[in-house]
Amino acid sequence: MGSLDVGSLSLSTSLQARFSPRPAFAVRMLDNWSAVHMESWRKSSQLKSVFANFYPRLIYRSYQTHKLMIKRHSSISEAFMTSETKETASNVLVGNEKLGVLLLNLGGPETLEDVQPFLFNLFADPDIIRLPRLFRFLQKPLAQFVSIVRAPKSKEGYASIGGGSPLRQITDAQAEELRKALCDKNVPAKVYVGMRYWHPFTEEAIEQIKRDGITKLVVLPLYPQFSISTSGSSLRLLESIFREDEYLVNMQHTVIPSWYQREGYIKAMANLIEKELENFESRQKVMIFFSAHGVPLAYVEEAGDPYKAEMEECVELIMEELERRHITNAYTLAYQSRVGPVEWLRPYTDETIAELGQKGVKSLLAVPISFVSEHIETLEEIDVEYKELAMKSGVRNWGRVPALGCEPTFIADLADAVIESLPYVGAMAVSNLEARQSLVPLGSVEELLAAYDTKREKLPPPVLVWEWGWTRSAETWNGRAAMIAVLGLLVLEVTTGQGFLHQWGILPLFH
Repeated sequence: MGSLDVGSLSLSTSLQARFSPRPAFAVRMLDNWSAVHMESWRKSSQLKSVFANFYPRLIYRSYQTHKLMIKRHSSISEAFMTSETKETASNVLVGNEKLGVLLLNLGGPETLEDVQPFLFNLFADPDIIRLPRLFRFLQKPLAQFVSIVRAPKSKEGYASIGGGSPLRQITDAQAEELRKALCDKNVPAKVYVGMRYWHPFTEEAIEQIKRDGITKLVVLPLYPQFSISTSGSSLRLLESIFREDEYLVNMQHTVIPSWYQREGYIKAMANLIEKELENFESRQKVMIFFSAHGVPLAYVEEAGDPYKAEMEECVELIMEELERRHITNAYTLAYQSRVGPVEWLRPYTDETIAELGQKGVKSLLAVPISFVSEHIETLEEIDVEYKELAMKSGVRNWGRVPALGCEPTFIADLADAVIESLPYVGAMAVSNLEARQSLVPLGSVEELLAAYDTKREKLPPPVLVWEWGWTRSAETWNGRAAMIAVLGLLVLEVTTGQGFLHQWGILPLFH
């Protein structure tokens, strides 16, 4: 019970430090968050699965717990909570304990020669391209084929932004600034970078963590919103590494799954947007265009990925912060970077830009909401492709908010998130598991994945292998089968000279 009490104290401390200045807003935000998530899950096609039974109850209990905590602690002074936070931070390391922070990110090719192998690593991940069970043996051959086909065009994109992705350099800089911020807060720690698809790979970071003798580890994905295809993929990899290594089994750790709702992050995004709006002559007429990285629709509707709900709530929180600054511009959210023939989250960024231009919108400010570092999807896709599309569609004034990078408010908030997670390193509080909205992490890698993927089952492919009936998926596959059958019959008739088409005189008879 000792760890539970400590966790509850830290949770209430974290909540109060954020919410006590405006409890009414906090309750409204939680109301919105709960409603969005509950509706998303209500519509899920797996309502009869364990997800439907577990996750909505988790959200509801979290929602009720937070409202109770806000009410109970709203009268405690902010100064008291600040001093207690410092006391918690100063007592987390005992004796020879060493604290590490592992930053997780996607990674990117640093040279044009790296592009094709990087793409192979990306598409070989079953959380990126989900094949039906019958065809999973084709994962790597398909990844090799797709990477070879896409490499020339991708190389052109990377060549246009300097010959490689700046993601590693930016992430390394973020790691160093985070280390300094933690040191300034009297929390000495080493910060490591682990990339999913390129160097330094997560496996390389783990080896360095072991060499440095780290005894406590905070895992911090640099994705503000949780998604199966980003944070989830990295955490699945970590889980497999942890299970196979005796050192890691004994190393205490915890995970910060997402942090899009943190006050520091929201303020940092609002600061950048407010600054960019000043570059427009008529600031009030600018449409704020949030563009997020897309995910296949099946991840949300069939696998219960919370990404869409978290993204929508994130945008609402940023706009509420801007409204407090008397910025009331119109805004919209769309999703970019879809790949392949499957349906992704809508609305699509390119289609939305064209529609806005047709409706007479003349000023657009693009906000890359799911990215904290500049890379190919901001520097080339947004800055070049989408800007050109906007101008062709009738938009006259274009602007783009930079990615957060090493923005001081953002880095300071990440440091606070790490500090708030420390009471949970090596301990899992029930209140923390049930509080998906909290500013502290869910717990260990295994426990976090259990909240999203209780049975560890393979996630459904974006398009089902076969399905009869009047559904989009069914008609796609039924149509393909019909085309194959028609082509087969046509080939058979042409090669043999016999069949219905010859008998009906459509094709000439010959012997």
